Amino acid sequence: MLLTAIMMTASLTACGGPSGQVGQGGVATTSSATPQVQSRLDKIISRGTLICGVSGQLPGFSFVDEKGKYSGLDVEICRAIAAALFDDPEKVEYRNLNAKERFTALQSGEIDILSRNTTWTLSRDGSTGLEFAPVVFYDSQSIMVKKDSGIQTLKDFAGKSICVQTGTSTEQNLSDQMRKLGIKYTPVVFEDVNATFATYQEGRCQGVTADRSQLVSKRTILPTPDQHIILNEVMSKEPLAPAVSSGDSKWADAVRWIVYATIEAEDLGVNSQNIDQLATTTTDPNVKRLIGTEGDLGKGLGLPNDFALRTIKKVGNYGEIYDRNLGPSSTLKLDRGQNRLWKDGGLLYSPPFR
Repeated sequence: MLLTAIMMTASLTACGGPSGQVGQGGVATTSSATPQVQSRLDKIISRGTLICGVSGQLPGFSFVDEKGKYSGLDVEICRAIAAALFDDPEKVEYRNLNAKERFTALQSGEIDILSRNTTWTLSRDGSTGLEFAPVVFYDSQSIMVKKDSGIQTLKDFAGKSICVQTGTSTEQNLSDQMRKLGIKYTPVVFEDVNATFATYQEGRCQGVTADRSQLVSKRTILPTPDQHIILNEVMSKEPLAPAVSSGDSKWADAVRWIVYATIEAEDLGVNSQNIDQLATTTTDPNVKRLIGTEGDLGKGLGLPNDFALRTIKKVGNYGEIYDRNLGPSSTLKLDRGQNRLWKDGGLLYSPPFR
């Protein structure tokens, strides 16, 4: 009887009973295989548009005018990605997000990418579920005051108030600096960046703190910009970078190398004006690999082989993007400083395209 029971059990197993199914050659296979999770990259390509989270309130980085047209460095990053994916930089849907909303929108899948003057920090990288692309702007935090206030250093804020946007690294940096210096002050916090600066403008706080680039940007739209100064004190380093949700290396790699392509292009002297000519005439293997006329680097990223050519032709290299949004061709006219290429004394360079 025991032998018969064993034989019946073996027969049921071989016939693909509840615990398995018979594969080729009579090998039992499990029926509970983990399904493949589709990459965000594939979903975006299938959808036909990129959904990009931005501020929409910060000239030079992301700003929407009265006609609904978006511009700025952060916007250009989204346009560069759309150009690489669709050969069309206009295939972007923008979502305006405040500092408090931005991470939730990314975590929930409401947006594909966050390109919103966001500082890359350890906690955001480690516990917030974000994965950062390369830094696109090296910034620092400072504070703006009225020229006739008599305030020259942070120590002059003892007993005074400072406007700051909540949900930002700026808020924490301010607290850390004042605690370090032993200065008692009053933080006046807002979720909305426009409300933060409006309150400062009304004189309800004696200073307003933000990234230096943001202070420069917001000062340009104050009624009397010349009556406001930005202190020289640097409160923190602020590496600003786009971010995607963690756990999807395919999408993160695609974003990472599209951004790097704009930097590498400037390094190699490739721009939107000469790229068509270089595509047919260059003998430089570095340029050939970058623009996809040699090798198949795009394939390994799930991108078209000419993804960098598309981006540079339609949007430009990093230098072109910087100049028209923040540099000499913009209203801000910010010096590139640390955002120069490595060979010009800056911090920017790309890993090799090979």
